[in-house]
Amino acid sequence: MLILGIETSCDETAASVVQDCVIQKSSVIASQAMEHRLYGGVVPELASRRHCENILAVTQQALTQANVTIQDIDGIAVTYTPGLIGALLVGVNFAKGLAFASGKPLIPVHHIMGHIAANYLAHPELKPPYLCLVVSGGHTMLVEVKDYTKFQILGTTRDDAAGECFDKCGRVLGFPYPAGVQIDHASKTGDSYKYSLPRPRVAGSALDCSFSGLKTAVINQVHHAEQIGEEIDRNAMSACLQRTIAEILTEKTELAAALTGYTTIAMAGGVSANSGLRSAMQEICQKHNYQLYVPPLELCGDNAAMIACQGSYNYLAGMTADESLNAYASGTAIGEMKV
Repeated sequence: MLILGIETSCDETAASVVQDCVIQKSSVIASQAMEHRLYGGVVPELASRRHCENILAVTQQALTQANVTIQDIDGIAVTYTPGLIGALLVGVNFAKGLAFASGKPLIPVHHIMGHIAANYLAHPELKPPYLCLVVSGGHTMLVEVKDYTKFQILGTTRDDAAGECFDKCGRVLGFPYPAGVQIDHASKTGDSYKYSLPRPRVAGSALDCSFSGLKTAVINQVHHAEQIGEEIDRNAMSACLQRTIAEILTEKTELAAALTGYTTIAMAGGVSANSGLRSAMQEICQKHNYQLYVPPLELCGDNAAMIACQGSYNYLAGMTADESLNAYASGTAIGEMKV
């Protein structure tokens, strides 16, 4: 079985061919990061235009790299939610046109389900059920993976995502976009206890988290230092922020595992590439003798291989769509199919 995956949820135009759910035959990504760096973040209109310009060539390259033609493909998987609506529409409409022209099944994929599936590409031995911490620029949630296409959200953020907190704090610290990566690098030489930062809690919901107050605390400390003529120690603030976020996320994961009884833990999403978080998760998993699965760095960020992988499982479960498939900026629930 060969599935072509297409991903355009944010600022990467990506296509990939995956064989038999977990064998990555190709992966092509056209990143716009350097262009959006000029503006300090992703410009939605610009991202959509670049997707329009890149998607055909990226898809052709993915097929060529996999040494297959569209006739060899068994299904076309595409991210339909969540993401930037203009960007999503480019991928969805391209996939619909390609599916109609080739007579291939169209397979909608939830972006977060795709991130979780990235682990299967790197660790084919990983099988549901298990607990997964999903951390990205737009999402932070603890997910019970009951089966390849069945999920339950146990906890989520009430405001900012962890990745959003990293990026916004990084911007005020003067780091270029994407700031999360810059904070990770800077933290390696910083004193992670130099600055005092809060650890917000959500009343009445032990597994939910909040990062807005943490973000505000960092921004206020930086602005206060500027106002009194002091120089902020960027490396130390980066290290303090990274340690605090890692402690919050690992504490929530540790509690979720204790409540559910899972001993198999996975991480997914762009922030799962963060070295401080990866190290902290390894520590708690070793402490409790949990088995930890984390994607390699190249599969943490947005890519189409994860979409093709999850699309394969969706296809086997009969989760396909017709030409009425639409894109949605916000998926109301992970795994909910709006078709």
